[in-house]
Amino acid sequence: MRILQIVALLSPDGAYGGPARVALNQCAELRARGHDVTLAAATRGYPVVPTERDGVPLRLFDARMMFPGMGLPGISAPGLMRWFRRSVSGFDVVHIHFGRDLVSVPVAAAARRHGIPYVLQTHGMVIPSGHPLSAPLDAMWTRKLLRAAKAVLYLTAQEHDQLVSVAKTPLRLVPLNNGVPEYPEPVVPRGSNPPEVIYLARMHARKRPMVFVGMARALLAQGVDARFTLIGPDEGEGSRLRSELVGERRICWEGSLTPEEVPARLARADVFVLPSVREPYPMSVLEAMAVGLPVVLHADCGLAPMVDAVRCGIVVDGSSDVFAAAVRSILADRGAGRAMGDRGRTAARMDFGMDSIGDRLMDVYQ
Repeated sequence: MRILQIVALLSPDGAYGGPARVALNQCAELRARGHDVTLAAATRGYPVVPTERDGVPLRLFDARMMFPGMGLPGISAPGLMRWFRRSVSGFDVVHIHFGRDLVSVPVAAAARRHGIPYVLQTHGMVIPSGHPLSAPLDAMWTRKLLRAAKAVLYLTAQEHDQLVSVAKTPLRLVPLNNGVPEYPEPVVPRGSNPPEVIYLARMHARKRPMVFVGMARALLAQGVDARFTLIGPDEGEGSRLRSELVGERRICWEGSLTPEEVPARLARADVFVLPSVREPYPMSVLEAMAVGLPVVLHADCGLAPMVDAVRCGIVVDGSSDVFAAAVRSILADRGAGRAMGDRGRTAARMDFGMDSIGDRLMDVYQ
């Protein structure tokens, strides 16, 4: 089968986060099954633009910031659209990682116009919104594109209901988990002294990096011997974070990593913390589980019920002090922490492995 996947942005700093990683994982799995798969996206930041990643052929086009105040949704890729119009007839299905942005909306509209079967995967990005641009965009494009899709892939029951609310009509909705590859066992055994607590996400207000910093300070003030590391690109909180970390020896921001570097970097840590709110299904949590890290996350995260059920971490609802108490309990009993990590690694392999994701995708495409 000839499959084209579209994601809004691929960049060396992983700025588009989970949707980009999901797209790469899916494409690699489909390629391994013998399908002809291409991943196309806008791009920025590469000194030399790559033509493949993880064995997946890439078609990347210069990103242009049309509306700087909008952040990532304001990026467009005119070159991608020109290429898509020329090439779309060469594919059997187009799978679009879809949000209200200036890459995925025009591609979906072109696929609809050309009568090419397309699938939308929304990653929790298409929800009822009070933003002044959402209502006209939904009235003009979002609803008709959702309704014309051969399938709309969703993560949680909440996202299912949100999509129906936006579309104002029943859709061809299909549940699909995010998946994670099976990573090798960590080469360096855990148990570093002092242990490392790690945050891996964008430096964005919703991701709450400052809660992580407050948690770290609380633990250090209590005499906990640990290191605290933030990793991820700046998306608005960078200046504040730099100011807060002046003079700190045990709390640092390492900057961003390429997606390929993430698993090995996580594997060197001891505890993963994600204090962000309104997270539908964060890939960083699955990747931390896949390398055997116990995870601490906010109760409104879409993965919180699974973490509770599997007992692979601690779910909290509150401030830096609440996160600090959870992390302290893990660091105080390293054996219990390792058991959490082992359970998370097993769950990542059994419940979120790419084999089952690939099977589900092929069912949808066929």
